[in-house]
Amino acid sequence: MTTLVITVVGDDRAGLVAAVADILDVHGGNWETSELAELAGAFAGIIEVSVSPERADDLRSALEALTGTLTVSVHGPAPVRAAVARSVSLTVLGNDRPGIVREITGTLSARGASIERMSTHTTDAAMSGGRLFEAALTATLADEGRVDDLVEDLQRLAAEIQVDVTLID
Repeated sequence: MTTLVITVVGDDRAGLVAAVADILDVHGGNWETSELAELAGAFAGIIEVSVSPERADDLRSALEALTGTLTVSVHGPAPVRAAVARSVSLTVLGNDRPGIVREITGTLSARGASIERMSTHTTDAAMSGGRLFEAALTATLADEGRVDDLVEDLQRLAAEIQVDVTLID
């Protein structure tokens, strides 16, 4: 099987996910992993699909038929990833301000960590009247990456930018 990654973006309306799922089904694609969301009136998603190599091009062409309804990009086949030495998960919570994502991801990158998954959102802080920023991340460290060094860097950064960073084992 070949793995493809499909990104979709368009004005939110009923039936968008069903349209993509129908095309995948007709072309023998298997919907594996996805993240889909409505964001400020737009629908956006990323979908990992497996399909037999001989059907991948037909699937790509069929997805192009959604143009006008959705902007669709098909990436792949995805390269085979080497074994990863260590995976770390963390959460971030603090008063919202510009730069939090840049600071956290910069610290991860400096230690050779690659982000596997990241989810962020802001909410109203009930007691203070401001906004809270929350993030959940999973990153992998290269073979030479040391978790202890990364934890130290993240703790130092958390104190500097006044957020709570919690590593999850």
